[in-house]
Amino acid sequence: MKRNYLVLTIIGTILPNIFVVRESLESGNILLYARPMDTFAGMFANNISSAFITDLLFIVFLFLGWTIWEAPRIKLKKLWLIWLYTFALGIAGGLPLYLYCRESIKERATKN
Repeated sequence: MKRNYLVLTIIGTILPNIFVVRESLESGNILLYARPMDTFAGMFANNISSAFITDLLFIVFLFLGWTIWEAPRIKLKKLWLIWLYTFALGIAGGLPLYLYCRESIKERATKN
C-alpha cells in the first residue's frame, strides 16, 4: 500500500498543478500566490467554482485537524513539512504523502 500512496502523491501533485503552471504562465500569477486577490476572485467566480472550492477547503481543514490529532499518536515528526507541501502544492498530493509517511512509520514499528 505504501508504494500506492507514493504513486498517488506524485499523480496528485502533477495533475492539479498542470493548471496552476498554465495559469502562472498566462497571467503571471505565479503559483497562484503572486496575486492572492485574483486567485481568490477566481476561486469564487461562480456558483460551480464556489461549490468546488468550499468542498476543497473543508477537506483541507478536516485534514489539518485529523493530522493534528493523529501525528503525535503515531509519532510522526515534522508534520509541518507535509502541511507546507499541502499548502504549496495541494491536498491531492499532501494527503497521500501523509498516508505514505504513516505507512512508513507503521512498517518500521512492525519490523522492530
